[in-house]
Amino acid sequence: MDQYLQVFVTVVEKGNFSRAAEELHMTQPAVSQYIQTLERTIGARLLERTNKYVRLNKAGNAVYHHAKEILGLYTRMQRIVDDLTNKASGVLTIGSSYTFGEYVLPHIMAQLQRSYPDIDPTIVIANTKEIAELVANHQLDVGIVEGHLKEKNLIVEQLAKDSMFIVTSVHHPLGKKEEVSFQDIAKETWIVRESGSGTREAQEAMFQKFNISPSKLMEFGSTQLIKESVEAGLGISLLSNWTIQKELQLKSLKILEIKGLPITREFSVIIRTPFQTKALEVFIELLRENKFIPWQKK
Repeated sequence: MDQYLQVFVTVVEKGNFSRAAEELHMTQPAVSQYIQTLERTIGARLLERTNKYVRLNKAGNAVYHHAKEILGLYTRMQRIVDDLTNKASGVLTIGSSYTFGEYVLPHIMAQLQRSYPDIDPTIVIANTKEIAELVANHQLDVGIVEGHLKEKNLIVEQLAKDSMFIVTSVHHPLGKKEEVSFQDIAKETWIVRESGSGTREAQEAMFQKFNISPSKLMEFGSTQLIKESVEAGLGISLLSNWTIQKELQLKSLKILEIKGLPITREFSVIIRTPFQTKALEVFIELLRENKFIPWQKK
């Protein structure tokens, strides 16, 4: 059945039978036969077909999402069985939220490749909510996320603490003041991440904790874009200590000294099942060592 599901998922993701057949190294009639057999087995039509495209109907949409989960489980099961007699190797799918993924994960991956060159990692960077959903649906082996999770089917292990500071351009008037109050920063334009981001969650928690009502919010989907915008004097932001090290060294950003700051938050490792491949085991152990952050030595 897994082969029929794989053909079905490929047809959906490629958008038509001919591209799916090319991807699967099958003939187009064979792909059509697989889909028809699957539809008979399920007892419902799954795809709306035209000469130009195929689209999921309501039943097909349900089967597609469950098929992705089933195929993920099957692949993981096979990897675990293979690992019983082999060293750490094979595919490892890793998801991470932006802060950790863009500023810390590269150091981990370099160490992983030096120590375990037979592991073939694939990395997905997205916001916390999206990574948690992918791990919960067995589409990623492991995730590293920040903030609070609403997924109940995940195993969560706290990994590291992160300090967050309010930063501004060195040329901003607030950057020249010896003392900055919450009233001062409430008057400024705040550059924030999108909803679903752990950084956005921390920003909103800070606003609530200190009763701050910013006069204007600008929402950007990238930490790098936020840093560049703050440097240009567009506004101020709350950013992770991990993300601003180079800018602090170059003196292009300045941390505002405000009573009650920095904000501290937790990063966590999330997995879906306690059954782990050797590749996943060594990766998580590398995370636990916490030696991968150049400016945060134990």
